[in-house]
Amino acid sequence: MPPPPLLLLLAALVLAAARPGCEPAWDPAGGCPRLAAVDSATCVDLQLRTCSDAAYNQTAFPTLLEHRSREVVESSSEYVLLSVLHHLLEGQCNPDLRLLGCAVLAPRCQGGQVRRPCRHVCEGLREACQPAFDAIDMAWPYFLDCGRYFASQQEGCYDPLEKLRGGLDEEEALPSGHPATFIHFTHHSYAQMVRVLKRTAARCAHIAKTYSIGRSFDGRELLVLELSSRPGQHELMEPEVKLIGNIHGNEVAGREILIYLAQYLCSEYLLGNDRIQRLLNTTRIHLLPSMNPDGYEVAAAEGAGYNGWTSGRQNAQNLDLNRNFPDLTSEYYRTASARGARSDHIAIPQHYWWGKVAPETKAIMKWMRAVPFVLSASLHGGDLVVSYPFDFSKHPQEEKMFSPTPDEKAGPSAWTLVPLPPELQMFKLLARAYADVHPMMMDRSENRCGGNFLKRGSIINGADWYSFTGGMSDFNYLHSNCFEITVELGCVKFPPEEALYTLWQHNKEPLLNFVEMVHRGIKGVVMDKFGKPVKNARISVKGIRHDITTAPDGDYWRLLPPGSHIVIAQAPGYSKVIKKVTIPARMKRAGRVDFILQPLGTGPKNFLLGPRRNGPGGAGPHGEPEEPGQEPLGARRLPEASGSKPWWWSYFRSLGQHQPRWLLKY
Repeated sequence: MPPPPLLLLLAALVLAAARPGCEPAWDPAGGCPRLAAVDSATCVDLQLRTCSDAAYNQTAFPTLLEHRSREVVESSSEYVLLSVLHHLLEGQCNPDLRLLGCAVLAPRCQGGQVRRPCRHVCEGLREACQPAFDAIDMAWPYFLDCGRYFASQQEGCYDPLEKLRGGLDEEEALPSGHPATFIHFTHHSYAQMVRVLKRTAARCAHIAKTYSIGRSFDGRELLVLELSSRPGQHELMEPEVKLIGNIHGNEVAGREILIYLAQYLCSEYLLGNDRIQRLLNTTRIHLLPSMNPDGYEVAAAEGAGYNGWTSGRQNAQNLDLNRNFPDLTSEYYRTASARGARSDHIAIPQHYWWGKVAPETKAIMKWMRAVPFVLSASLHGGDLVVSYPFDFSKHPQEEKMFSPTPDEKAGPSAWTLVPLPPELQMFKLLARAYADVHPMMMDRSENRCGGNFLKRGSIINGADWYSFTGGMSDFNYLHSNCFEITVELGCVKFPPEEALYTLWQHNKEPLLNFVEMVHRGIKGVVMDKFGKPVKNARISVKGIRHDITTAPDGDYWRLLPPGSHIVIAQAPGYSKVIKKVTIPARMKRAGRVDFILQPLGTGPKNFLLGPRRNGPGGAGPHGEPEEPGQEPLGARRLPEASGSKPWWWSYFRSLGQHQPRWLLKY
């Protein structure tokens, strides 16, 4: 017998709520009727978090996909896709694709009318971004059909990416005659620095924000400018970099260069610089121009050219902040020869807190606990060289002596092994990334500033230069996942104003080149067999006695030089997983190596060769399988005979019957 009319009505309502507006595959005729460019509607406030940075603030229901409320939109597979697309594409085409999708899921409503986004914008993005979808075997989303949901300019469309391309707000307009990239190369007082950072954040609000990590002894905010595709939050597998200036108050070049860098990154992003957009869309950068604003005020009172070698160096407590961090290097040397001794994440000894600890130092340590930093540089002045850890010598009398980290040596012993070749020493690669593109560091004259480091390539192991304890770089390496170098920017600690532009020109490319090094090595996610992230799992590399740990979301980054590496993931209560990866010398993007950990006692008894399992466990870098039977990273991931889904399908399993099968190619 036919179903009752009421059941048919309920079924129709359920189908209407669950079904997107029109997917060509569902249309018997193979197409969808074209929508009008402008529709009458009742405008309501836009309250979708994923679309909060759109260029408009009102939308209307039903949407172009026939979603009839905000709740229906937020539970839709289309919205879930927009929320995770940045992770799936590893930052490519972000935030452009997300904003384009928002223009369909939450159309712009203005003056009682819904306006459609421009077709030419959609077509341009599809041409640019289709390779990123192909690389992960994902179909182009049906709701980004440029012919269906978008309108022509003649029909009165609007550009959903106008906020990305827009210039300054009216109140932030630059003086007449200055280009959009205008930077005032001058010294900045504390108040001026704060104004510039906040003005830059306002100008680039969709990619920048300011925040404070604490206060100096005299109460000045330690202000940071963050730049990323989603400022204010850590994104899965997006590495975090910090650049710190002015740790010594009278060494001001780093302070000014970071202020200029903040403005440069903002302007170039808005102007469409491909390199800068790619960098900020895939990296979260934190700039702290002044770690010691109190000391700066003392030095600035004397002025450039009159400042003494030490006036303003210390903070307001008369503490040298780069001698004020816990001495973990001594603890490392004391235990290094013991079997199983830790050379990473060493705890801060209790007696450290009995001494005088500066609030600026405490702020940095708290900041490091809050953010999973991967790479860092501290900018100083007084010489022209890049130094790398350790800064405290392993010599019994603490005399200067080459004192490398475990990342500079091969094998299990910290004492008996010779250093690796320079091209395989990670800290040397980081230091060279800066020095090798700095015009003055590469100047062949021994009479220049820093000429005594010329034969070393303008880089040096810190302890081989001079030894000291309590340094920030050693602390970063031994207490956290972060690798930090120290950059001495020039022989004049407080340069005159006329020298600042040249300093910027010499250091702009080195800074960018260094930050890009955060994408060397491997990255990935560690999760259990149910797809739940494993926090604080340890990532070990055979032959390097220095582990890193996963962030709260289970993601990790391991800086590694080119070559073959045995990588181990382990966590309490789980069996360890071992993979072999090979990093080609020319590879400039971190290879993805995911790990799925099995609870102890539940894993397979034997490991047999077999077909690769699709799923969250990612592939390793080019040229070497992660495990027997697996293909290299970047190889096209085809479905198996068993019909299993691509690795990214795990993001959508919880949607049940509303899973986006329209993303599957096969």
